[in-house]
Amino acid sequence: MWNEASKLPRNIKRFFMLILDSVSFYISFILSLYYVNDSLLVLQNSSIFFFVLLWASSALVFVKLGLYRAVLRYASTETVWAVSLGCVLSAAIYISLATILSYNIEHISVLIYLALCLAFTGGIRVISRAVFSRLHLTVKEIVIVYGAGSAGCQLVKYLENGDEYKVIALVDDDLSKIGTNVVGVKVYSSDSIEKLIKDEEVSKILLAMPSVVAKQKKKILDKLESFPVEVKTVPPLTEIIDRSHTGFELKDIDVEDLLGRQSVTPNHELMRTNISNKVVMVTGAGGSIGSELCRQILKLSPQKIVLFELTEYALYSIDKELKELAVNNALSVEIIPLLGSIQHKKRLVTIMRTFSVDTVYHAAAYKHMPLVENNVAEGVRNNIFGTLFAAQAAIETKVSNFILVSTDKAVRPTNVMGASKRMAELTLQALQNEQSETCFSMVRFGNVLGSSGSVVPLFKRQIKQGGPITLTHPEITRFFMTIPEAAQLVIQAGSMAKGGDVFVLDMGQPVKIKDLATKMVHLSGMEVRDDNNTGDKTIEIVCTGLRPGEKLYEELLIGENVLGTEHQQIMSALEVFLDWSELKVLIDRLDVATHEYDQQAIRDILLEAPTGFTPTDGICDLVWSIKNKKTDLTLVS
Repeated sequence: MWNEASKLPRNIKRFFMLILDSVSFYISFILSLYYVNDSLLVLQNSSIFFFVLLWASSALVFVKLGLYRAVLRYASTETVWAVSLGCVLSAAIYISLATILSYNIEHISVLIYLALCLAFTGGIRVISRAVFSRLHLTVKEIVIVYGAGSAGCQLVKYLENGDEYKVIALVDDDLSKIGTNVVGVKVYSSDSIEKLIKDEEVSKILLAMPSVVAKQKKKILDKLESFPVEVKTVPPLTEIIDRSHTGFELKDIDVEDLLGRQSVTPNHELMRTNISNKVVMVTGAGGSIGSELCRQILKLSPQKIVLFELTEYALYSIDKELKELAVNNALSVEIIPLLGSIQHKKRLVTIMRTFSVDTVYHAAAYKHMPLVENNVAEGVRNNIFGTLFAAQAAIETKVSNFILVSTDKAVRPTNVMGASKRMAELTLQALQNEQSETCFSMVRFGNVLGSSGSVVPLFKRQIKQGGPITLTHPEITRFFMTIPEAAQLVIQAGSMAKGGDVFVLDMGQPVKIKDLATKMVHLSGMEVRDDNNTGDKTIEIVCTGLRPGEKLYEELLIGENVLGTEHQQIMSALEVFLDWSELKVLIDRLDVATHEYDQQAIRDILLEAPTGFTPTDGICDLVWSIKNKKTDLTLVS
């Protein structure tokens, strides 16, 4: 019956509630008279007329107080106060009507009426709410909210009125809160989580601590990882409050939370030095780092941003996003989207001269290691010659600052991508000593979270699909940094350049990729599958073997000569480089070899150059491999 009642249209439910309240008024009225007169015979015509007026007035009061707009299942303390006020006003109307109509009543009758009215009208709502909540409880997930602060309290209030989750406990590390009741829910210590999960069949833990520092959040997540439940996080408190009526989305734990990396507030002066009121050009503007550089640059009020990008859709996307950001934030920055390749020097010179570019952030490169390994000549031409042409164009057009976005794979590279990026660094170092118009610098850092080709989005997709998670080697480790932090540090490092600088970002501690995958599995409420654990809620981690040219460990420094800078997360490395006269000989030979697609010559030159290139595999270029195979077959036949 209650299930059917809960499905009735809202207007019919309101009508039924009005009928129940009317019956409550009537019973309260006759009982208040009966208590005093000890007889129902007092209900004469005058009494009935009196009640009709009382009922009509009281019903109108209840309507005005919004008691028929409230959804019983979501009734809160505000509803209780509204019912109480309505009953008090009804009692006041009782007295007023008695006075106006000269109706003889005793004061005790009014008090009895008020008490009974409160009991009946309030009781109806309490019972209805309890029944409806009980009906919906069977489909609600049982959850624990970690954090009994403002965000946790707002979350409990919101979830209490929803259909998805039932909060059975709050957990907090503040000893003064443990044992107390917050918004009707008891607060426990984190030591109680395991027992609560077992006793209450908890399915999720919701982390409601949006303002906690990164290290503390990592400590909490390390603790929660051991429990067989999914862990979600909530948005900032402002979003919970702003969207309390429309709903907000619980989110997966961000990988940066697992790393516990605390970002340092950027130095505003360093951020502005090469950008404010200047014309800034970003090559590779549609890529992961390039697009974030554009977002950060836009906030620093440049005169113009020149977006240079090879891929049409990537350029369209970042151009559209930046123009919307500029409008929304009332920024008068001219945004210039230009298609082109960094391998076309004349195009670069024309653009830099036409728009009088002051600063170039050179983020355009082929960075996906396996693809460059399979397309050697194109990778070399784009990464080395593209950087050379962009740098020469900058010198020719008198660009003040040119900052190369480099990579930790340039340090003792074992693959062509890393070797090509190290050659790009050598190129800028050599050109720096040949002129004084342009200040060249390069910023070297490791993997960024969420970039194209990053393992993190891949692992998330694989977990959602039920696995398996694939990684190349159980011992492989990598440095990680968020894209916004990396972009900010690139901008700040470039501002400190004196010419030919190799800046290295403090990436924190390296992360074992298998440990990262395991944490992501556990926090999704699953377990890693092994011989002893093969249940439905398990995900297998499969090691596929190192890819050609892939290293187990990445490094950021070639030598030990490193100096600090005015920024605590940026170091300056002193490393070996060649004069332009020496490097140009290698560049010219490399130019011929790439045009002739002579893979062996390309490899020999990269080995000869001071890149530290130590390939772990043979030549992996796909075209060269097929051609060689056909040649070998011809010779054999």
